[in-house]
Amino acid sequence: PVITMYVYTPDKYEETLVLCDETSNYALTGAIFANDRYALDLGTHALRNSAGNFYMNDKSTGAVVGQQSFGGARKSGTNDKAGGPQNLARWVSPRSIKETFVPISNWRYPHMSDLHQN
Repeated sequence: PVITMYVYTPDKYEETLVLCDETSNYALTGAIFANDRYALDLGTHALRNSAGNFYMNDKSTGAVVGQQSFGGARKSGTNDKAGGPQNLARWVSPRSIKETFVPISNWRYPHMSDLHQN
C-alpha cells in the first residue's frame, strides 16, 4: 500500500483535484477531508473515477465485508465490489422468459384499435 499526501494552497484546490485524478493508473481507495461542504462535493465529483472505494471525512482503512462492498478500479481491479450485490452481475447472464397459458386470439394491442383491420 502507498499513501500520497499533497499540500496545496486553497486557490489551487481544483487544479490539485485534477492532479490527483490524473496522476495514477491505479484506483483502489481514496479519501477527502474538508469542513467546507462545497469542497467535499466538488472533490467527490472530480475524483469520481479515482478510487473504487471513496471516503468523505472518514478513515479509508478498508471496507468490512458484509457492511460495505469493496473493489478497485483502473489497474487496481475491475471494480466488481466483492461482498456486494454488484458482484453478482459479473457471474450471471440474466434473461427474461414469459409464458402465456391462454392461446392468443388476436395479435393486435388495444392502442391499435384505430388502425385499419384486415
